[in-house]
Amino acid sequence: MYRSHNCGELNASHINTEVTLAGWVQKSRDKGFMNWVDLRDRYGITQLIFDESRSEKTVFELAKTLGREFVIQVKGTVIEREAKNKNIPTGEIEILVSELNILNSALTPPFTIEDETDGGEDIRMKYRYLDIRRNPVKNSLLFRHKVAMEVRKYLSDLDFCEVETPYLIKSTPEGARDFVVPSRMNEGQFYALPQSPQTFKQLLMVGGMDKYFQIVKCFRDEDLRADRQPEFTQIDCEMAFVEQEDILNIFEGLTRHLLKEIKGVEVDKFPRMTYEHAMKTYGNDKPDIRFGMEFGELNEFAQHKEFPVFNTAELVVGIAVPGAGSYTRKEIDALIDWVKRPQVGASGMVYVKCNEDGSFKSSVDKFYDQEDLGNWAKVTGAKAGDMIFVLSGPANKTRAQLSALRMELATRLGLRNPDVFAPLWVVDFPLLEFDEESGRYHAMHHPFTSPKPEDITLLETEPGKVRANAYDMVLNGNEIGGGSIRIHDKATQQLMFKYLGFSDEEAKAQFGFLMDAFQFGAPPHGGLAFGLDRLVAILGGQETIRDFIAFPKNNSGRDVMIDAPSAIDSTQLKELRIQLDL
Repeated sequence: MYRSHNCGELNASHINTEVTLAGWVQKSRDKGFMNWVDLRDRYGITQLIFDESRSEKTVFELAKTLGREFVIQVKGTVIEREAKNKNIPTGEIEILVSELNILNSALTPPFTIEDETDGGEDIRMKYRYLDIRRNPVKNSLLFRHKVAMEVRKYLSDLDFCEVETPYLIKSTPEGARDFVVPSRMNEGQFYALPQSPQTFKQLLMVGGMDKYFQIVKCFRDEDLRADRQPEFTQIDCEMAFVEQEDILNIFEGLTRHLLKEIKGVEVDKFPRMTYEHAMKTYGNDKPDIRFGMEFGELNEFAQHKEFPVFNTAELVVGIAVPGAGSYTRKEIDALIDWVKRPQVGASGMVYVKCNEDGSFKSSVDKFYDQEDLGNWAKVTGAKAGDMIFVLSGPANKTRAQLSALRMELATRLGLRNPDVFAPLWVVDFPLLEFDEESGRYHAMHHPFTSPKPEDITLLETEPGKVRANAYDMVLNGNEIGGGSIRIHDKATQQLMFKYLGFSDEEAKAQFGFLMDAFQFGAPPHGGLAFGLDRLVAILGGQETIRDFIAFPKNNSGRDVMIDAPSAIDSTQLKELRIQLDL
């Protein structure tokens, strides 16, 4: 037995107990006649004491050779600690060591393995197995485990059954590039790694499984950013004989359960917001409703004056920023420079100060009088002491720019409190979106999403106006999950493929297995998938997902720890009949 107790559980009640501990040397303090060592494992830290007058000489001398991160085993007696440490659970005791066994020595770590480390992100990614020893990363992984266990408990209690689906599947268009895997046994053919288990969970509904879930890895060959990885984890769910309301109720319940059990937060309201309203009011389909600053469209009160920038714009839109009327010209100019950055792309910005006396001062006073600016204040909801910022241009582009500014200002004003949780449903998404590059419509979600029954007739005449029977769960400005009621009959699915530009032959080649299954009694069904990585990060109060993933990739999709991806041996290429064009 390497240990009788862990390094976080001993306290004053164990005094005079003989114990065996094992772990890593956090640090040691050699005072000549006395040597203290902090021993660390996953559960905490226990102080060891080696005393020249009380320890055997060989043990005392061996203790002096210990370095950081040595793996050791000790036996000894729990004694009361003279200088107590109230900051750790074991701070009242220490171990008077009688036996010391060095299980493994260690090189000097490339960074300090403490909560506050001197290691940058690159070096910590390279030595991720060392980074995991640090409490912030270790606790994030334990937090993820706790969330996953609560998800399994909640869904299992509602008779959901966890079913595993394959990782080596067929390449199908689902909105992102597939990772492909060559098949040695089937020359010239390839598997794909699943972007999601979409078709398999639908087939499970055809198979009568009724309520399915899976905490599953998914793979998408996309450009990366802080909240995206090439492999990610979904809480994937599907239900048969349900309508949209059934699914929303189930997953409102799951979200409430997680917030209560994980964060101790009670949430009663889950507002419903249409996609159209979200875009017009917040400029994106995942609005953060922890704060206001809703958009006010100003075309009626800003155009037909003598300001050509607004007169030629498709949209003039503004937000009222609370308390920002005190901003200096330098601060305003800095914000104008911020929206002009290539990442945002605005050509400029108009501002209006709402003075305490009810008057207004703007950067366009030459063109607009106090009555005009007063109307702007009414439309944006601005009050005395606020500032109105106004952008103009093409509607979709301008809304996206103002949305970015809204989030930046909220961050600067401290309005994005990670301890406040504001969930909502966004519903009634467009079924299709037009892609200028390809000149045709694409599925906004995926090709298996059902249109709203009352909108099906619009497919022939106005396909862009057809609404999807789809919904997204948004939490604190992040889309944490989305889903839809699925198409469950062959005729409607064929119609959908037609409007997505698939020929009958292409549809059969790629999805024939699913349409064949629909002919054998497919029930009405629908589902939803939560992004576990993002959900855990939000519940953990973080913006990025990397620290909640044991071995993440960097922004280039590389695992710098194991140096992947990497070249493979020429023998393997030959077996796979692959020739590289270098």
